[in-house]
Amino acid sequence: MRIAETVTFGGSGLDRAAQVRGDAAALAGFLAAGQVLPLWQGKPLMRGSDDLGWLAAGHPVLADAVAAPVFLGLDDGGVGLFTQDISNWQPGAGVEPVQPGFLDPTAQRHPALSDDFSFQELRAVMAALTPRAAELAATARAITGWHRSHGFCAACGAASVVAKAGWQRDCAACGTSHFPRTDPVVIMLITRGNRVLLGRNAAWPQGMYSLLAGFIEPGETMEAAVRREVFEEAGIRVGPVRYLASQPWPFPASLMFGCAGEALDDTITIDPEEIEDARWISREEMLTVSAGLHPEIKPARKGAIAHFLIANWLADRLE
Repeated sequence: MRIAETVTFGGSGLDRAAQVRGDAAALAGFLAAGQVLPLWQGKPLMRGSDDLGWLAAGHPVLADAVAAPVFLGLDDGGVGLFTQDISNWQPGAGVEPVQPGFLDPTAQRHPALSDDFSFQELRAVMAALTPRAAELAATARAITGWHRSHGFCAACGAASVVAKAGWQRDCAACGTSHFPRTDPVVIMLITRGNRVLLGRNAAWPQGMYSLLAGFIEPGETMEAAVRREVFEEAGIRVGPVRYLASQPWPFPASLMFGCAGEALDDTITIDPEEIEDARWISREEMLTVSAGLHPEIKPARKGAIAHFLIANWLADRLE
């Protein structure tokens, strides 16, 4: 797919400068003159509705940092970019509380910042970010999330420590090194003639449907995972499968492999433990869905690879 990397969180050419991750002196210099993106409970700091809220190292907001800054890379001018988790910050009175659910629409403002800064759910703002900002935000959310959930050695259970500018954790007890994990997931544009297969999870908001998706199992190819997941969830046999595009999905740490597959039959038999519903949608009906005019189905969220694949299927741009 020629436009594969235009997907949200797609490659923006960020220089991750991995060669300096072990150079303490170079990192100190980059941090002193660089910028830090704070995250609070997984939410990046935003400036307005479409820009990241970068701060200078040592800013009062960063006083509640959970750990040292993680080095993200260098911008096009060679300025160091970092992220830091400040989830230890306890919002006081007057700060909007987090709203539990599928997507938190609230925005939290720190008293040390002006009102145009706020912490916002990345899924709510991802489509408004530039490709570079989106890649940086996704990287920051994924790497800080990994540190929060992997503080102990998987080999011996002892506490591990941050190394390599945040891209490694080392265990002093047994000497094991641990590295950020990414879980591979297939998401499938399954078609039969002029129709595409959509499904919904029971936990999703009313009217939300998407392409079927599932984790790739050990020892399994992407193509095999596509066929297995579609059959398990919807009872549909799939023939030819091809790769289309990928998307880092930091919720919490997946890499979505977008694939196209041709259904060999169209009789749906859902597994109620996997999904609540599945249905075939014609191209004409999908145009109504995408326009937000369908009486039962809402369009896929902008920025998600499901929206990207469906939109390009409708526009005949999958090659």
